[in-house]
Amino acid sequence: MTQPFMFEKPLGMRDTLPAYYQTKRGVADRLESEIGSWGYLPIETPALEYYDTVGRASAILDQQLFKLLDQQGHTLVLRPDMTAPIARVAASSLKEQSFPIRLSYHTNVFRAQQREGGRPAEFEQMGVELVGDSTASADGEVIALMAAALKEAGLEDFQVAVGHIGYVNALLFDVLASTDEVDNLRRFLYEKNHVGFRQHVKSLELPKEDENRLLGLLQLRGGAEKLEEADALVHNGKAAEALENLRQIRDVLECYGVEQHVTFDFNLVLHMSYYTGVVFEGYGSRLGFPLAGGGRYDELLEKFERPGRATGFGIRLDLLVEALGYTGEKPAQTCILFSRERRSEAVEEARRQRNLGKRVVLQDEDGVENVEQLRSLFSEWIDLNGTKKEDEG
Repeated sequence: MTQPFMFEKPLGMRDTLPAYYQTKRGVADRLESEIGSWGYLPIETPALEYYDTVGRASAILDQQLFKLLDQQGHTLVLRPDMTAPIARVAASSLKEQSFPIRLSYHTNVFRAQQREGGRPAEFEQMGVELVGDSTASADGEVIALMAAALKEAGLEDFQVAVGHIGYVNALLFDVLASTDEVDNLRRFLYEKNHVGFRQHVKSLELPKEDENRLLGLLQLRGGAEKLEEADALVHNGKAAEALENLRQIRDVLECYGVEQHVTFDFNLVLHMSYYTGVVFEGYGSRLGFPLAGGGRYDELLEKFERPGRATGFGIRLDLLVEALGYTGEKPAQTCILFSRERRSEAVEEARRQRNLGKRVVLQDEDGVENVEQLRSLFSEWIDLNGTKKEDEG
């Protein structure tokens, strides 16, 4: 292994500089305010979890886990998501609290990258988990809350694609006898590789009717009319149950008034294997990939010995900032430049300015190398040697 360069960072890690940090912090504050107003209580969990519990339950690929050993020889992981840790908490520290439980989080998660491709290995995520509620009202609530949070953050032009893993599984298993073939086609859907999906279906040499049913799945993207088209492709009980669930969720979303942001996409398959029902992704017009997503997971809590049905979502904060088009502008700040003789006056002036809600930097002139360069960093400049200039830089 070669020695890293002095300024080199681990693969996928990023520095967050002050201007971008302030922008991201402002977006996060608006998200947290909206989520809190819906009654979701914030929670924090450790950055390190046991591999045999949260690591295995997380459904993140094993090669994407950051692993290390503690002094007792136990394998630990840096948390790869927040759904599994919250399931652990619901089954342990909150085991005496009756369902449903509404929890929110704002934290960093870690997923190792094998090569540099612009994908972060550490990213900031905000989201909610509604634990212990099996109703369509709960599913509709978290989708509507995600939409409301994106709006509150300032994102107006977005869409939420809603699908159902139960329907996809029902159709694929209705046509294919092989679990391996079902997994292959699900992988094409997850990768959004529709060309590969078509080619693979044609290579299976199925009866023409079955081939058309599978290829018809790719057409099930659009408005509420796609629910009826989906009904025509498969008639087994599991598919009917999934479609009825989606109809109920559609009614809930209409109550919240967010149906204009929703499209139905029966091709939608997420990478998390623990999803069992409705799944959804949020897209901004500036991005070609999802910035938020979630769904129902009704079997995860059983792994922590407290069976319960749950649903939730997560929002990638870095992608949301990108979708908003923010460039990381520097926050407005006032600089007061003073000499040693006027230090007391400068401190008092800074106190007065801060009481007005301003961000103030006090700077001794003896500590400045280049006054003109310093000026460019501030929106307001106060020189106690006798001049005051505003709106410079």
